Amino acid sequence: MINSQIIQKAIRFAIKIHELDTKTKRKGTEIPYITHPLSVAIILSRSTENDEIIAAGVLHDTIEDCEPYGSVTKELLESMFSKDIARIVNDVTEQDKSLPWAERKAAAFAHIKDMKQDSLLVKTADVVQNLSELINDIETHGINVFDRFNAPKDATIERYKKLLAEMTRVWPENPLLLDLEAGVNKLLMLTKNT
Repeated sequence: MINSQIIQKAIRFAIKIHELDTKTKRKGTEIPYITHPLSVAIILSRSTENDEIIAAGVLHDTIEDCEPYGSVTKELLESMFSKDIARIVNDVTEQDKSLPWAERKAAAFAHIKDMKQDSLLVKTADVVQNLSELINDIETHGINVFDRFNAPKDATIERYKKLLAEMTRVWPENPLLLDLEAGVNKLLMLTKNT
């Protein structure tokens, strides 16, 4: 499954794109960026055997984070991979990176209700992985990790709570909801009284 040709092709493409990206490290860390999409793919592989969904997880940030911006498009992914992979990646891509953080996140949140289940699964895996990294950073470095984000701590926490509620409402059978709920609860516990 994780060794399928389409997944291996997606990994090679994502490594190339994220190496060219000027932000090759995870925000505020020395962790290579490529670890994020690969971790998303691992999370997805625990809940689906669909190679295209896992490949989309590997590719999920290639449109949004490519350099120069706009050089990777939905159409390019469709020609290189498949129509479904391109649709999924486009579904989880922030469509206008020029907008302020709050507006970008609001637009992405509003789009959740329109996503098919395969896109929702990738979106959930992405959120679970980001949340897992945040929790690890808080446990390792303390509450000051929020200083490296584009939004204040309370807005970040509130966003995760709203994502959990909306994803539960839209697709209550989502196999990754328990992971997301556990992550949100752990985040709330770690940030309580801070």
